[in-house]
Amino acid sequence: MTSPDPGALQAGRGHAAADRTSSSDAPAWLRELVDGLTSGLREVVLPALGSASSRGLAGRAAGGDTTFAIDEVAEDFLARYLTEKGLPVAVYSEDRGYVRFGGSPAQYVLIVDPIDGTRPAAAGFEAACVSVAAARAAERPVMADVVYGVVMEIKEGGVFSAVRGAGARMIAPGGSERLPSISANADLSRLFWTIGFRGRPAVELATALGRLIDRSSVDGAVFDIGSATYSMTRILTGQLDAYIDVGPRMIELAPWVEARFREVGKGSVLNNSPHDVAASTLVLREAGCIVTDAAGRSLDDRPLLGSDMSHQMSVIASAGPALHRALLEEVAHGMDLLAAAGPRAS
Repeated sequence: MTSPDPGALQAGRGHAAADRTSSSDAPAWLRELVDGLTSGLREVVLPALGSASSRGLAGRAAGGDTTFAIDEVAEDFLARYLTEKGLPVAVYSEDRGYVRFGGSPAQYVLIVDPIDGTRPAAAGFEAACVSVAAARAAERPVMADVVYGVVMEIKEGGVFSAVRGAGARMIAPGGSERLPSISANADLSRLFWTIGFRGRPAVELATALGRLIDRSSVDGAVFDIGSATYSMTRILTGQLDAYIDVGPRMIELAPWVEARFREVGKGSVLNNSPHDVAASTLVLREAGCIVTDAAGRSLDDRPLLGSDMSHQMSVIASAGPALHRALLEEVAHGMDLLAAAGPRAS
C-alpha cells in the first residue's frame, strides 16, 4: 500500500511550523479591500443565480475549464473595482490570469475565484461562493504566503474569514457571529463527505474511491456539491466531516490516467487549482481543522499563481486528526487499486 505521510498532519492543522507570516502582515487596508471585493462580487452575481442566461458558454478559462456568462459578469466587476481603488495589489483570477493594479509595485497579490461553484450558481443552488485570498507579493508566492482569506456564500450570504495566526471567524447570513461546530466523527461508515468530481473520469475515480463510497453510502452520505470552497466550509458548520479530491494524486500514481482526464476535460486536465482552495484552506486551518494533499503532505509549499497541472493539487480536508488518518489510509488503498487496474479497454 502507498503510505500516507503522517508527519504532515500537524503541519496541516492550526498554525503550521512552515508559516512565514503573521497577523501583522494583513493590514487593515488590505482586509477592507478584500472584504469589499468579496461583497461586491456577491452583489453582482446574486441577481443572475439560476437564470437561463447565466448558463451561456463564454469560452475557456486559462486552466481549460468552461467559462460561463455568469463568470464574465463577475470578472468585469473585479477589474473595475480594483482599478477604481488603485491600491498596490495584483490579482490572479481563474479566467484572466495575473493582472497588476495601482501605480506602484504590488505589495500583495489577491488570488480570486469570483464564483467557486459556477455550475451550482448557474442552476440557482446554494453551493456557490466568492473566494479571495491575499498573499504577500513575492517572486513565486506559495500557499504559506496567504495572510488573509475570505469565503462568502453567494446565495445565503454567510462569511468565513481568517487572518493567519489570528484564528477564523464565521458570520451567519443574518450578520450574527457564529462559532465553528466541527464534527467529532471518526467512523468512516458514518462519514458525511463531498467528492471532487467535475472533470475527473468517473470510472477511474470510482476505482480510487469506490470502497469509501460504498462504506459510507448507507449510514453516512457522499455528495457531489460542485464547489470546493462550499464543501470545505461545511466542515466548519458541522454539516460535513470531510472534503476529498484526489485528481492530481491519481495522475501521480497512475500516469496513464492523464489521458482519461484530458478526454473528459476536452483536452485539459481539470483539478483544483490554488484559486479554488487558497482562502478556504487558511480558514479551516485557523479553525483547527486539517487540510493536506491526498498523500498527507502539507500544501504550504504549493505555488499560488497558476492553474495548469503543475499548480493543481489534491486535497483532503477533515474535521480532526483521527478521521484524517483514517481517510489517508483509505485513499492510499484506493490508489493502489487504481494503479493495479491499469488502463481500461477503450
